[in-house]
Amino acid sequence: MKKLTITSLILALFFTLSSCEEKEKETTKEIEKEVTIEPEKPEYFLLRPEVEKAYGYSHAVKIGNSIKVSGAVSMDDAGNPTAVGDLAQQMKNCYADLDKVLKHFGCTFDDVIVENIFTTNMPLFLENAAYRGEIYKNHFPTGSWLGVKELAIPEFMIEIELEVHKSK
Repeated sequence: MKKLTITSLILALFFTLSSCEEKEKETTKEIEKEVTIEPEKPEYFLLRPEVEKAYGYSHAVKIGNSIKVSGAVSMDDAGNPTAVGDLAQQMKNCYADLDKVLKHFGCTFDDVIVENIFTTNMPLFLENAAYRGEIYKNHFPTGSWLGVKELAIPEFMIEIELEVHKSK
């Protein structure tokens, strides 16, 4: 009877160890199947190539699903300020340029997750901020509104930068 019990225990121990070894082999096989994903290369976009090269920036950079958009200001294709003294029109011009950048990447303002606004006249901006409701129809992004002393060119009254997440 003792021989049978010892033999049974040895067999049970053997099968338990074999089962553990099989699970370890299965785990090893799963690890061997992992795929390494190469990081995506940045895609740069220049809205006004000559102006952006002269000032030393890119209007937008996309890496993976994230897009960073430099601050848009109210300017023409030669880099000259437009709508001088008219903050409301400058804001509209900024959003028009931002829309062009978003469309380049197949996005809309619904994809914007951060919007930072810099203005040299916060009270006037606040009077015109409701216009943003025409831009963001479904939800507003996170962000900050900052009153600043000046922007790159004295005639600029507002600058708007974005961060975008492009869903696949």
